[in-house]
Amino acid sequence: MKKLFTLLLLFVSIQMIAKKPDSRYYELRVYYCHPGRLDALIQRFTNHTTKIFEKHGMTNVGYWIPNNNEKNALYYILSYPNQVERDSSWKRFGRDPEWKEVARKSEETGKIVAKVESTFMMATDFSPKIKPSSKSADRAIELRTYTATPHNIDNVLARFRNHTTKLFKKHGMTNIAYFKTIEKDPNVQPRLVYLLAHDSEAAGKASFDEFRKDPNWIKARDESEKNGKIVDKVESIYMHPTTFSTIR
Repeated sequence: MKKLFTLLLLFVSIQMIAKKPDSRYYELRVYYCHPGRLDALIQRFTNHTTKIFEKHGMTNVGYWIPNNNEKNALYYILSYPNQVERDSSWKRFGRDPEWKEVARKSEETGKIVAKVESTFMMATDFSPKIKPSSKSADRAIELRTYTATPHNIDNVLARFRNHTTKLFKKHGMTNIAYFKTIEKDPNVQPRLVYLLAHDSEAAGKASFDEFRKDPNWIKARDESEKNGKIVDKVESIYMHPTTFSTIR
């Protein structure tokens, strides 16, 4: 009996560990480069920046370049234990003599980055475990951002939690990560930001065409919108991974 009780406790402990929520603090950063300077930025990240990030306690989650990159952008995500550690890591990074020398040398022929945008996020409770890709072949990575209609972000999240993610998988899409944004103004409603992987951009668009025609999706959508639309805007960007991205 004692042995059975011990095994039961062990099973419960394993289950609790397995279901431990992801409490990390995530940051989506977008760097817009001056014309002709994206390659210099990629080279700097490849040879130096990612390693210096790790040196200061930042975790490199993934790096991607938009397929249609008219704005010369690099998208990437970092994670930190919490907001305090994030701020501390960036202060140490900015003061690091190694980084200062790398930045100086890389900009001898001109500035590289024209503008930086930053979005802070937390993983949703239905996000898959966010980890490096197990496959070596590159996939098309789609970044999607949903802005809910007023007071409806929880309804959007519920629809994804209960229906959408399963239907995505049914139609050949790979759920990589789901985040809820942390807005500076507490009166501003969070957005849903997520990443999907497809065999190609064309395959992703074909999967969404089939998804939208799925009777189960139509039923879930109509049920969730019986009191009105819950999504105000959807933004989608297809990207490809850099050579040093861990999610590819």
